[in-house]
Amino acid sequence: MVESQIDATDPDDPIARQFRLDPREALEVPGFNADPVGDLAANAVPGVLHKYRGRALLVLTGACAVHCRYCFRRHFPYGDQRLDEAALEQALAYLAADPEMTEVILSGGDPLVLSSRRLVSVIERLAALPHLRRLRIHSRIPTVSPERIDDSLCRMLADFPGQVVLVAHVNHPRELGAESAAAFRRLRDAGVTLLNQAVLLEGVNNDTEVLVELSEALFAQGVLPYYLHLLDPVAGAAHFAVDAETGRERIEALRACLPGYLVPRFVVEQAGEPSKTPIG
Repeated sequence: MVESQIDATDPDDPIARQFRLDPREALEVPGFNADPVGDLAANAVPGVLHKYRGRALLVLTGACAVHCRYCFRRHFPYGDQRLDEAALEQALAYLAADPEMTEVILSGGDPLVLSSRRLVSVIERLAALPHLRRLRIHSRIPTVSPERIDDSLCRMLADFPGQVVLVAHVNHPRELGAESAAAFRRLRDAGVTLLNQAVLLEGVNNDTEVLVELSEALFAQGVLPYYLHLLDPVAGAAHFAVDAETGRERIEALRACLPGYLVPRFVVEQAGEPSKTPIG
């Protein structure tokens, strides 16, 4: 799917730029490090990252359908977080022991690269937690492998007793097309709430017209623009960085062009903070 979105005649193609190796990744830049958002300090038990009150993240896999070159977990020690059966039981026990744990986030990696059988085994056990109200899934699959959003997956999500939220990760309007529209429609029909988070990236979407088109295209496919992230300062990704002031200017320009519900929240994740931090 990704290759079909790339304009091979454009050496600065914004889709290719997200996934192709750049020699600048080898540069050491002050302030950019291997753990930019404090994941390691939040590692409560293997496979569980617990940063915020009432919700925790379950690292189901280190695999992704595509590898974003700016990924804030590009140096994450996934091998230490492997969820075999014993580790999964420990993770579920940790989640069950906290009565304030109302939301579990499935992440990785990309949880939807796993088989439906594996996902069922996890989701059914999460559904048994009496205090769990929401299941959130972070995934690029609807736009890079939309065929994965099949009937078995949608039935599984529809059967979850609480609310299900899928947060897509789309940075450029050209990532959306007929196939993603069909995948998002199947998810909506299964009762899934659809949100999008993007990252403000130099050479990809640091342009007001592109961001306007992205919000409009997402909403046309039933997905609400949710977050626009300032780049997490992960080692190897400094060439993607856009400064916060430029980001604020982009958001102000979006407010002048779009209804409020199509303007994403401009945020940064800071290690040790109790939530994402709004900028501006």
